[in-house]
Amino acid sequence: MTTMKILKYLALISFLFLQFSCSEDIMDDINRDRNNAQEMVVKNLLPDLMLKTAFESTATDIAWYTTVYIEHNAGTWNQSFAADRRVGQESSSLFNNSWNALYDVMNISKSILDATDPDTGTEADNYWCRGIAQVLMAYNLAITTDMWGEVPYEEAFKGNDNLTPKYDKQSDLYPIIFNLLDDGIANLNNTVRTYPDKDLIFGGDTDLWIKVANSLKARYSLRLVNIDEAVYAQDALDALVDGIENNAENFEFSGFVLDLPGANPWGEFWYFRDHLSVSSTIFDYMTDRNDPRMSSYFNTTDPAYIAPIGEADQVQGGYAQSLLTSGWDAFTQNILMLTFHEMKFIEAEAKFRLGDATWTDALQDAIAASFDMYGIADADLYYTNEVEPLLTAGNELQEILTQKYIAFYDREAIEAYNDYRRTGFPEMFNPNNATVGFVHRFPFANSEVSSNSANVPDVSVFEDKVWWAGGEELVQ
Repeated sequence: MTTMKILKYLALISFLFLQFSCSEDIMDDINRDRNNAQEMVVKNLLPDLMLKTAFESTATDIAWYTTVYIEHNAGTWNQSFAADRRVGQESSSLFNNSWNALYDVMNISKSILDATDPDTGTEADNYWCRGIAQVLMAYNLAITTDMWGEVPYEEAFKGNDNLTPKYDKQSDLYPIIFNLLDDGIANLNNTVRTYPDKDLIFGGDTDLWIKVANSLKARYSLRLVNIDEAVYAQDALDALVDGIENNAENFEFSGFVLDLPGANPWGEFWYFRDHLSVSSTIFDYMTDRNDPRMSSYFNTTDPAYIAPIGEADQVQGGYAQSLLTSGWDAFTQNILMLTFHEMKFIEAEAKFRLGDATWTDALQDAIAASFDMYGIADADLYYTNEVEPLLTAGNELQEILTQKYIAFYDREAIEAYNDYRRTGFPEMFNPNNATVGFVHRFPFANSEVSSNSANVPDVSVFEDKVWWAGGEELVQ
């Protein structure tokens, strides 16, 4: 289904309402304003929830900034150039749209959860919609707290009943994320009916939603290895047992076309703004390893056209660009929310941390999965000739994370950003990190600073790390 068709579809479903009971007075029903819906059938909220999770949460501003912070791309025009130079990165207006979009999409999830509440909901037996809403609530809540740290949740989504919600600690939010995923899995396992035409991602395949939920548990467990390495590394491995098993099961949003509207938002970002160029950091890591993926990643491998990170000229189109998120090819690329190669890298890191010698097998499988995504052969040869010699004592974890960083280029920049903040690998080379600072977290949104200032934590994006990255929590 193309984006244009999706948008038309969503416009239509916005006019579908719950019907009044047959016992209602007939004249009252005739006189009812049918253009003022009181409740939406929850299955009709799912397409909007999925579309916004992919577009607004995964593939717009958050990704476009983190790709610069993590040095997949150098910012070579306008706002991205400022991010590359670390100018204006503490402004409350910077991520205001992203903050509001995330709370909008989580509010859709909350509406579904309220309507399917087993005790008070109007659709208490709609386990399929409830399970998917719980999975997507966990996904969006994780992005929100990972980027900002302390954020409202327990007192959020109340509308006019509470316009100044308190901020919750990240250490309290992560158990909520895991509970949402566990409950989502339970509800999906209890599913009697599905709505395939409402599922824009898996077409109603409940088993794949369960696998994604388990895979997200693995991702978020590994996020917490600095809190308790042994416990969370094992939790990650346990969750992977029931996670996705190949590239065909990737959690991604597809159906984009070579047209406007209807294109992947990364492609539209290139077409209208052209802010990004291939960074010398990712280019040098791949060059040093004779990585055959370079021809699939970059529109040129001529070093003369690679943007020096943190020092590039401000110019549109003067440097090499990504084939995945720039140029006409970017219009039809899928939005990647979770991939099989990520799962194998998680397995490799978790096993290494636990002293399981088979971590090298998982690493080799992870690289092979990345090669397979781009139809590139000789992954085993690359591993043997280029990767294995780098797995020397004391360098193993760094190389695991470096290979993961390369595989994540550049549609999975958000997770690469999270990995770097969590581990410090691979090394970043932007000189502005030393003179100004690395951006460890996002500044709180202007909409919160102006309307909920009493609860907004005082934060320095260059000094204050989030809790799972070793930072102090800023609220009681």
